[in-house]
Amino acid sequence: MYVETSAGRAPNRVVMAASIGFVVVVWAFNFIAAKIGLRYLAPLTMASFRVTLAGLSIVPAYLVCSRWTAFADAQRARTQGLTRRDLWTFAYLGFFGVVVNQMCFTMGLRYTSVSHAAVIVGMGPIYTLALAVLFRLERATWHKVVGMSIAFLGVAVLASENGISPRSPSLLGDAITMTGSIGFATYAVLGKRVAGRYDALTMVAFNHFAGAIIILPVALRQGRQLGPFSKWRAIPWPAWAAVVFMAVCSSALAYLLYFWLLRYLEASQLSAFTYLLPVLAVVLGILVLGERGSAMQIVGGVLALGGVYWVESGREP
Repeated sequence: MYVETSAGRAPNRVVMAASIGFVVVVWAFNFIAAKIGLRYLAPLTMASFRVTLAGLSIVPAYLVCSRWTAFADAQRARTQGLTRRDLWTFAYLGFFGVVVNQMCFTMGLRYTSVSHAAVIVGMGPIYTLALAVLFRLERATWHKVVGMSIAFLGVAVLASENGISPRSPSLLGDAITMTGSIGFATYAVLGKRVAGRYDALTMVAFNHFAGAIIILPVALRQGRQLGPFSKWRAIPWPAWAAVVFMAVCSSALAYLLYFWLLRYLEASQLSAFTYLLPVLAVVLGILVLGERGSAMQIVGGVLALGGVYWVESGREP
């Protein structure tokens, strides 16, 4: 299956600004929703439920959106059908971009704070750059190396906040969260190789659906461990609201909007707005969850995000 993509006429600035704001706010609240849900559900249970529900909910969204003019490429892709090669591509991209990324993000927040997780996730461009250099898709210039070094120094400062110990819950959570971010970076790098073959909507929908199929046995097993229906009803509604929000809004809807925006904005333009994500997530963690900030978190966050900015600012237009 090969699809020629065309962006078409861009929407007005108000619509695009509202869409960008919606994506940033939803992804910031994603941290808060995970923390709330983890108060009542086991990390593996919540993570597997989220991935499965996201994959299932994105199917009707794909069927509806593929009929819109803005996603005309997806309509053409549907008429062409899928090959075994396409299915294999969606399987491994869904594994890294959905299973590893979203499972580790949710489970990592069980052991670390929103402020730590937000900074680690905000370093996504650094992980992507490191892998791109490893796969020889980009060159490791001095400007990039300096930026990467500054960013990782910031993470080291965050990790040392409560003392570096293998038994530190925060260190474990940071490591799990970073694994998820590296999973998404792997997805981004591998996705570059097939970006010309698929439109954005098809990629998002089938990758999420593939991730749901992969993790479905885990979700069913966790569902059985919850016991009879009476125990399901005993779980407070905020836990289920958190799962639904993370699956439908943070995964399906936000991803669709993000890749729709990429049709009209350069990736560098869009990433500039997502720099607000870690800041907003930290503020929400303090206001909603009562988390406490510290000087080490400020220093680590500034170094990490400063390194990301240094790398991105050095890219050629």
